[in-house]
Amino acid sequence: MSVALVTGATQGLGLALVEGLAQRLEPADTVYLTGRNLDRVTEAVQSMPGGGAKVRGELLDVADPGAAKKLAAQLEERHGGVDIVFGNAVMRVGPDDEPKAIIDSYTEVNNFGTTRLLNAFAPVLNDNGSLIVVASSLGTLRHLAPVLHGRFTRPSTLDELDAQIARWRDEVKDGRAKAGAWPGFVNIPSKIGQVAAVRVLADERRESDLARGILLAAACPGMINTPTSALWWDVSTAPTPAQAATALLDLALTPLDPAQYGELVRHGEVVPFS
Repeated sequence: MSVALVTGATQGLGLALVEGLAQRLEPADTVYLTGRNLDRVTEAVQSMPGGGAKVRGELLDVADPGAAKKLAAQLEERHGGVDIVFGNAVMRVGPDDEPKAIIDSYTEVNNFGTTRLLNAFAPVLNDNGSLIVVASSLGTLRHLAPVLHGRFTRPSTLDELDAQIARWRDEVKDGRAKAGAWPGFVNIPSKIGQVAAVRVLADERRESDLARGILLAAACPGMINTPTSALWWDVSTAPTPAQAATALLDLALTPLDPAQYGELVRHGEVVPFS
């Protein structure tokens, strides 16, 4: 019996990942559809087509410091462990959003939420499991001024990386980021932070995880035709969430390729971090 979980799963790519998992897994398996709003979680579960794995709704707000660890403990007690985790929860930013005004909530969900998920669910992964953080090819150092690279390459623990994210957050809030070398698009440092978090944890767990067939990776789904993406780019010809989910599902459900461990993967190919 397999157990899967997707965060940020009430719409878009997250919802497509849940549906894809349910279709690919067996009736005895369980897929947890999670989000921070009970009504939306319930509605999303009810929207699932029949057949395949059972879909269950659970509340999970990754911005809540204790929520991920609490749910991981519950699932370990309920099932003995988890086989597949997709970290897809994200606070989106629009062109009209002022970075100073949104950076606290933005980092709380996208970055600290990522490290909370990693800390909570990596220890409860079953053999041959997968823990995948949905990120972006923007999350590479080529999109960042070289003077800032060390902020994301020097940390050797998730706590140290969180401290660097908090430092960047504070620089955005007080205006130093705008006056310095940071890009104005806050999505770039945030995505780099997500990929760096996967790399840091992978460095800690590599030997044990590879021996157990476990994949820990970040994944870029590519451009997706969603209302949020349409605020920034012309996505009229981009894949739908269901189409974009296919490569991520393949990544999670295919036996481990050690070359992908700890890396950012896009359509099956490793995207170099530096």
